[in-house]
Amino acid sequence: MGWFFLGLIVFIVIATILFMNLSPQFGGTPTKEEKARYAQSENYGDGVFVNKNNVQMEMGLGKMYKGLKGYFGPIPNTQPAKDIAVKKIDSTTIADYKGPTRMIWFGHSSFLLQINGKNLLLDPMFGKVPAPHPWLGNNRFSTELPIEIKKLPKIDAVLFSHDHYDHLDYESIQLIKDKVGVFYVPLGVGPHLRDWGVADKAIVELDWWNETQFEDLKFICTPAQHFSGRGFNDRGKTLWSSWIIASETDNIFFSGDSGYGDHFKEIGKKYGPFDFAMMECGQYNKLWKEIHMMPEETAQAGVDVGAKKIMPIHWGAFKLAMHPWTEPVERVIKKATELGLPVTVPQIGASIYLDVDQFSKEAWWEKY
Repeated sequence: MGWFFLGLIVFIVIATILFMNLSPQFGGTPTKEEKARYAQSENYGDGVFVNKNNVQMEMGLGKMYKGLKGYFGPIPNTQPAKDIAVKKIDSTTIADYKGPTRMIWFGHSSFLLQINGKNLLLDPMFGKVPAPHPWLGNNRFSTELPIEIKKLPKIDAVLFSHDHYDHLDYESIQLIKDKVGVFYVPLGVGPHLRDWGVADKAIVELDWWNETQFEDLKFICTPAQHFSGRGFNDRGKTLWSSWIIASETDNIFFSGDSGYGDHFKEIGKKYGPFDFAMMECGQYNKLWKEIHMMPEETAQAGVDVGAKKIMPIHWGAFKLAMHPWTEPVERVIKKATELGLPVTVPQIGASIYLDVDQFSKEAWWEKY
């Protein structure tokens, strides 16, 4: 029996090593020249990217025990009681759209943004499971997406906030890469895309506070307080960020993933106010609040950046933390109301316009 368990352990170790080295899910690695370029960043030190003030998630044995305890003694209602229905979108209504700026939420942090006649995708993660293998994660709360990804029209640009599996997904890239004009990513994420078949000329890597012009739009890569990594030994090898998308008439903020910090006030001071802000709210825990905001902090961060209205994101699609799945939106609405900050929570697939009068007031999540 002892030899059997030893053999089983050896088999698992070998299988894991082979999977991590052969599976394309884990992405690519930068060249020597790219590493030298990354080292010039103020946010880089000792071979990894770092947060402002060197803030990092501390997970000692005590915190790890508390986290595991939550999984073995699970909190109720961490997932919907039934499959979430989404609003379906006809492909022609997307391809032929010429109206004012609008967004369509795909759940979690994924959006289609139609602005100035262009189609943009933000953190397009369309996969079923936010993990390198289906066995390693929980399924999406909805079995359908608002539109089949193969039916999406030409995508002018894609913006990614960081390389975690719930934001950057290998299978999603395979579905969209041939219809995308340019991918905009934080430093270090480019090698992943290149390894997955995206041409170098279609990848633009930016550092915090870098600005770039995309025809009549401006994209600004702004700070976040988070971390990165897709394997066991690549933590901090790529940068994480938030984004600003600005036109002559609209100023939009996309928070990516972030703990609460003074970078929000700095972003607001430099580039605010914002007509609309998509703010991370979900998958939090006091054990890792350095890198994921609590809902009350989400509302305050919306005030800090100078948002006229906010939408909570990073919830409604996956179970990545042990809080009730509707708790993020319930808590952020309560706090935002106290702060006098308008907040909208549209159904997945619904069209979102920047006109506050058209904001959804329906608590659709209560059906689940």
